[in-house]
Amino acid sequence: MMKLVYKLQAEEYRYDFPVSYLPGPVKASIQEQVLPECSLYHNKVQFPSSGGLGLNLALNPFEYYMFYFAISLITQKNSPVTHHVSPSNSAYFILVDTYLKCFLPTEGSVLPPPSSNPGGAIPSPTPRSPAVPFSSYGMHHTSLLKRHIAHQPSVNADPASQEIWRSETLLQIFVEMWLHHYSLEMYQKMQSPHVKLEVLHYRLSISSKHHGSPAQSSYQALHAYQESFKPTEEHVLVVRLLVKHLHAFSNSLKPEPLSPSAHSHTASPLEEFKRVVIPRFVQEKLYIFLQHCFGHWPLDASFRAVLEMWLSYLQPWRYAPEKPPQSTEPLPRSVSDKWAAFIQENLLMYTKLFVGFLNRALRTDLVSPKNALMVFRVAKVFAQPNLAEMILKGEQLFLEPELVIPHRQHRLFMSPTLGGSFLSSRSPAVTDASFKVKSHVYSLEGQDFQYKQMFGAEVRNLVLKLAQLICQAQQTAKSISDHSAETMASQSFFSWFRFTPSEVNGSYTGNDLDEIGQDSIKKTDEYLEKALEYLCQIFKLSEAQLTQMMMKCGTAQDENGKKQLPDCIASENGLILTPLGRYQIINGLRRFELQYQGDTELQPIRSYENAALVRLLFRLSSLLNHRFADQMEMLCSREDFVGRLCRYHLTNPQLAQKIRYSPVVRDRTSHNWGPRISLRFLASYRTLISLLMIYFLASWFHIGPVGCTFIILTGYFLYAVIMTFFFEGWKPHEH
Repeated sequence: MMKLVYKLQAEEYRYDFPVSYLPGPVKASIQEQVLPECSLYHNKVQFPSSGGLGLNLALNPFEYYMFYFAISLITQKNSPVTHHVSPSNSAYFILVDTYLKCFLPTEGSVLPPPSSNPGGAIPSPTPRSPAVPFSSYGMHHTSLLKRHIAHQPSVNADPASQEIWRSETLLQIFVEMWLHHYSLEMYQKMQSPHVKLEVLHYRLSISSKHHGSPAQSSYQALHAYQESFKPTEEHVLVVRLLVKHLHAFSNSLKPEPLSPSAHSHTASPLEEFKRVVIPRFVQEKLYIFLQHCFGHWPLDASFRAVLEMWLSYLQPWRYAPEKPPQSTEPLPRSVSDKWAAFIQENLLMYTKLFVGFLNRALRTDLVSPKNALMVFRVAKVFAQPNLAEMILKGEQLFLEPELVIPHRQHRLFMSPTLGGSFLSSRSPAVTDASFKVKSHVYSLEGQDFQYKQMFGAEVRNLVLKLAQLICQAQQTAKSISDHSAETMASQSFFSWFRFTPSEVNGSYTGNDLDEIGQDSIKKTDEYLEKALEYLCQIFKLSEAQLTQMMMKCGTAQDENGKKQLPDCIASENGLILTPLGRYQIINGLRRFELQYQGDTELQPIRSYENAALVRLLFRLSSLLNHRFADQMEMLCSREDFVGRLCRYHLTNPQLAQKIRYSPVVRDRTSHNWGPRISLRFLASYRTLISLLMIYFLASWFHIGPVGCTFIILTGYFLYAVIMTFFFEGWKPHEH
């Protein structure tokens, strides 16, 4: 395919790519005749001729192919999925990896494109119409693309130029199509509380169908530069692949020569490209993309893909060429001081997104193993030796008062994307690290941004809340594990013939640990324990604070080890859940001890019962109860042992009392309050299996069906007599 692309590249072919396919910010700016600052679109916008349908970009074959290749990642989510394929095994994922290795090599240089006509020339793209003026909404930089091929060079031009324009074009297309769905200006406006209030007012006006609201026009003006974008998990995984390769590409930069004059003569365009590839092309758009994902991604385990992409960007040292020394003990690798500049120039990636993750973690069920794993992963990354200290140093540089350096006041905090070409003569190195940090923060969040310190009191309180939730989740997981063990141990032979209390009540803790098993419960406890340990290392939590939290968690259980009721307040209508109580129920921290208090014959059919047998046996027992009601009443009225036996096994006075005075039951005349026969236990699958086993053993000893039935009835009668004599206090519905 690439050979065909290069073959067409040597011809005078231009292809129209609809502007409507571009991301929202670019599409809106071009439609408003504002030239995007990205040099990828310069000299390519084509206005429709008379009768045309819309704006187009005039692209050469390489650009045309790469645009459609990049957009297929976003558009293919609407196609029907016939079977599940791992993204890392898909052809698209492998092609992206191949193109990145080819055009952004970590070793050597980019291979020159094959050409069937070396003497031919690649003509320049058709210039845009000069009749319609374009203005730039930003101070766009003169990139390599514009410097070397503002008008396409010939095939036999400088190989370095060919090398750079293909590499930069590929990267710009990937970043624009995958990450640029919200502009920086739009993001900064949407952070304003006033704008958030207007958006909320507009949504409320839409829901109440008041379209004449004054907030509508304001919101539509803000909405002009953005689109409703919902990235898929595969999209995020491909972006993570891009981030990991860009770290490896940037870290393959050769060490700078000691002499500046030598540098100006020996540094190749590809080496200069490696130097600025992340701050100039990726940082801003990736930050806004991550902010959008952190704020809009569902609170489920699929967030793991976004989390790993974020953690991959935060750890460029993982993709450095040097290897850590081999040691017998797997000690955590300390982060070198040479990464301090990267951490300071990406401070918001570490601090603000960490606060965003804390807010997500506080709203998730930490008893779930997948959620516990995500908390463990983040805590483990930030607990790497020397990383927290460098982040704290970056915050201190940002909070350094401006009055310390008076000559800095006339400076303008500009975006990393602003300025001249990185091939032009470089500006003198800025030695003021504080200015670099402030420039990074203000360029992304605006001059009015109120920074929230990661190691400040407010975030520290959030960490303490998370630590308390981790302790509560550990208690909950332990109680679920103990309850499961007790349930397994309490299974007896006679429980196969009757309803156990847990089955009748149908209580459920609302967590997925019951289906996962004891091994995953232990794994969850390990994740939470290590996460708590890492958080204590990062934020220097003392033993006294941990002890206090454990005591608070311990008060959630009473003297008998049973859970207390969820937090609620008493009212004239009964107990009302508070917001804390709702949170406790949702996360499985506390629950009401619900028990089925109605007629056991009328309870819903359970999963361990045969539905047809339940209905058939209910009709049979109803027929018997109606037919022999008088006889059973006479037997229960006797004062001898037979009467005692019948009263114990055929009546349930507690249930009759509850239903008689229940405000829910309206027709009380339809209920049979007297003695009755219940055959529903025969519909249980384990009862049927037990009977089949007994018949199979009887046939082994040559006992016929009649004799086997006699043995079963005799044994059950003896069991009923024993229960009457020695366990009269047991609840009748348990037998």
